[in-house]
Amino acid sequence: MRIRTMMLGAAVALALDAKADEGMWLPSQLPQIAKNLKEAGFRGDPAALADLTRAPLNAVVRIGGGTGSFVSADGLVVTNHHVAFGVIQYNSRPDRDLITNGYVAPDRAAELPANPDYRLRVTVGFDKVTDRVLAAAKGKEGRAYYDAVDAVSKSMVAECEKEEGIRCSVANMFYGRDFYLVKQLELRDIRLVYAPPRAIGNYGDEVDNFVWPRHAGDFTILRAYVGPDGKPADYSKDNKPYHPPSHLSLATDGVAEGDFVMLAGYPGITYRHRTAAEFADQVEWRLPTAVSVLKALQDVIETQGKTDKDAGIRYASQLQTLKNGIKRFSGELEGLRRSDAVTVRREDEAAMLAWLKKRPEGAALQPEIDQVMAVIAKGKDVRERDFLVGLLSSQTQLLRGALSLDRLAVERPKADADREAGYQKRDEELIASQLKQIQRRYDLRVEKALLTSVLSRYQALPDAQRLPELDKVFGRTPAELVKALDRIYADTKLGDEAERTRLFAATSAEIDGSHDALLVAARTLRPALLRIDDERKTREGDLLRLRPAYMQALVAYREAQGKAVYPDANSTLRVSYGKVTPLIARDAVAYAPMTTVAGIVEKNTGMEPFDAPKPLLDAIRKGDFAGYADPATGAMPVDFLSNLDTTGGNSGSPVLNAKGQMVGLNFDSNWEAVSASWMYDPRYKRAIHVDMRYMRWLIDKVYPSPALLRELGVPAK
Repeated sequence: MRIRTMMLGAAVALALDAKADEGMWLPSQLPQIAKNLKEAGFRGDPAALADLTRAPLNAVVRIGGGTGSFVSADGLVVTNHHVAFGVIQYNSRPDRDLITNGYVAPDRAAELPANPDYRLRVTVGFDKVTDRVLAAAKGKEGRAYYDAVDAVSKSMVAECEKEEGIRCSVANMFYGRDFYLVKQLELRDIRLVYAPPRAIGNYGDEVDNFVWPRHAGDFTILRAYVGPDGKPADYSKDNKPYHPPSHLSLATDGVAEGDFVMLAGYPGITYRHRTAAEFADQVEWRLPTAVSVLKALQDVIETQGKTDKDAGIRYASQLQTLKNGIKRFSGELEGLRRSDAVTVRREDEAAMLAWLKKRPEGAALQPEIDQVMAVIAKGKDVRERDFLVGLLSSQTQLLRGALSLDRLAVERPKADADREAGYQKRDEELIASQLKQIQRRYDLRVEKALLTSVLSRYQALPDAQRLPELDKVFGRTPAELVKALDRIYADTKLGDEAERTRLFAATSAEIDGSHDALLVAARTLRPALLRIDDERKTREGDLLRLRPAYMQALVAYREAQGKAVYPDANSTLRVSYGKVTPLIARDAVAYAPMTTVAGIVEKNTGMEPFDAPKPLLDAIRKGDFAGYADPATGAMPVDFLSNLDTTGGNSGSPVLNAKGQMVGLNFDSNWEAVSASWMYDPRYKRAIHVDMRYMRWLIDKVYPSPALLRELGVPAK
């Protein structure tokens, strides 16, 4: 039985003492905290922020795996160097190493096309569709509930995407309590305009990753293009710059400690409203396992790259993603253990359930809450198997291509609405782009070594978790695995782009009848992958149906305590606000909120990752900081700290001052607060931003592009 006495409007009502440094707010929530925003220092109209299709929020975009923002009327986009790293890598070769040397387009004709699957999305609609979704799923459970939500979501998406160039999705808030149809303009022709060298954009690399003080110029500038008719189009030399409905202005003044700042972006996912059992699973198994497995994959790529520069460039983007994940998961684990998060969450949950027993709705909610706990516990039985099987696709190129082609053979004969999400007609262009770019991101020896690392761990699983299909393809022992990989990769033609293109256009019968060794392997694995899908969807269906009861109790309990309530992040547009804030990391360790170029010189060893380029060091020694230096100290700023609430996906988010001008570019969190995706602690949570004065100075004095500065509205000094 679903209790609806506490409607979502009440569930998301905000406590009056909402903290300025906590909360990833939906834009529609901001008018409700107008008083808090004003008191924090915001000078604009909070009501103007409620509409994400109007300025300034319609200038904030989803790009790559992070966030970006339009900063000119001709489609310039600023995001992080690491968000655009795949674009830089895609355009690099041993004889044109843009990763190491950076890139400055001398004119628009020289702007370089991004990898074909790189996308920019502008949110143009965000409509509540809760009633329609829940009506479709009423009376169902398990896989049937999942399928009902999936079917009605696909129907709404199909209706929404009848408009050319539009990409739509259905997002749920509070884990199934509320649903929204998100409508986004999708731009496909994105080009590289300006990228600093690796030793600026990623200065400090993994040594400094998630660590303050930072001295990275983690930014890249791209440009969005559309067809001659003004509509989204694939890359063509005839395309023209996209003209966004609005763009952000770069501030000419900087920030100082205590200044108000606000951030808008697309945070990926947080888990602050998860159960105590899920907190325990994260700390006790998921994070340690992920760190161990990903470290092994990192070692594979680094080892191969030492003897083969071309392979190193091909896997540079994947390596950076692995290193970032390892550092983040390690920090998250350390932070959750340091804060004793499992105990804290268990005690909080126990208190909530005790409180619920005294409430009128408690008796009706408790059975569904008990079922939530049971479903979560059941998922532990296959967690390692499913984690490793998922890596077979996410960490490979050629095998992923084979699996995609095989799944297309399964899905294409179906009605489009019945196809698996990710394999509908709307997805085929993206799949084709991914198949095309394999050529620049694949190496035979590296892929076989990556698979050996993953499958060796799989072969050590207990028999109860083994899959007959995987054993048939890859064998049950390390020796059998070596022979299987050698045979499969020797007998495949998928390494040829023309063959992949031919198979993508082939019929399902042709793909099913192929004797290509990788396609045969994918076809053999198919039943196992479909069973795993079915098990996952059954669990997710039950959780979608049951978890709202848990959320209803949790939200009401926290509101009764006077705590702020906002949905966990789910890649929808959010806003956070706070101040430029120092950090007291631990006893006798305190950090100022600003760094300067002096720190670049202090850290510099001349060896990676502290090998600042000579033009940068020369410019620092010259000391020509006029128009960019901090007015109080005369120093040239690099990065700054704030207490803004951020997580993965917020990379590249614009940081605005009280007047709505862009003063920073978010790119990281501090080590003490990596665990904030699960537990927020205002003592330690900080976000790290590139100071826009540093970006402007680099474009002016170090790797000059006067035309770019003029377009940004901040001419050279």
